[in-house]
Amino acid sequence: MFTLIIVAVVVILLTVAIVWVIDKFIPSKAKPFLTIVLWIFIGALGYLTFMSVYNPILFKQEKEKRYAKVIENLVDIRDSQLAYKEINGKYTKSYDSLINFIENAKFAILERRDTSVIDVEKTKAYRGIEYRKEITVTDTLDFVSVKDSLFKGSDRYKTMKNVPFAKEGTEFVLNAGKIQEEEGDKKLSVFEAYVKKADVLHDQDPDYVNIENTAHSVEEINGDAIRVGSMQEVKVNGNWPKLYDPK
Repeated sequence: MFTLIIVAVVVILLTVAIVWVIDKFIPSKAKPFLTIVLWIFIGALGYLTFMSVYNPILFKQEKEKRYAKVIENLVDIRDSQLAYKEINGKYTKSYDSLINFIENAKFAILERRDTSVIDVEKTKAYRGIEYRKEITVTDTLDFVSVKDSLFKGSDRYKTMKNVPFAKEGTEFVLNAGKIQEEEGDKKLSVFEAYVKKADVLHDQDPDYVNIENTAHSVEEINGDAIRVGSMQEVKVNGNWPKLYDPK
């Protein structure tokens, strides 16, 4: 807004100066023609001034619309990976494996309940005096399809690997593996999925895209990529602010 005010003031001062020059030094016969030229110049300058402010606003609106769609897919990938790990004990770096899992795997519906049973060893040790102990019993009640549980009848999981608004054939990079636990010898499963901002904004003004790649704010997606998960630490959240979270 401050830039717009400065530009507007400069335009007004320049217009006043040109009008003064025309009135002071230009012959009367030439004034009508120069006046028309002046108004054309003022109109063009005004348009350029307006667009210099409006274009960044349009870019921001387009960027946020695209990022929202990209994040919807990343959330689907994240939820699918979590389900895959729950059943298989690890993440996968293959979309084919992930899609096949969604279509065929089932979650077990479990019920856990506390109950009391005879502690055989303690009862025996105390010559028949009955001792009991508390245990947790897990019962499998039913099985439910992963696809129905995560996607409620939708088949969008088949295309979640494709990056919205990017060039045809652009997919989210998907990695998975294990990292060493900071304390101990345990290996921990990790995954990440990401896409470069430049791929999502490939048809936008390069100057705006370059600025976007260096974004650093609590209200922005920092860095040059939109990602979920990490290959350096155990995390399953994304690098976007809450305003982008799917509703």
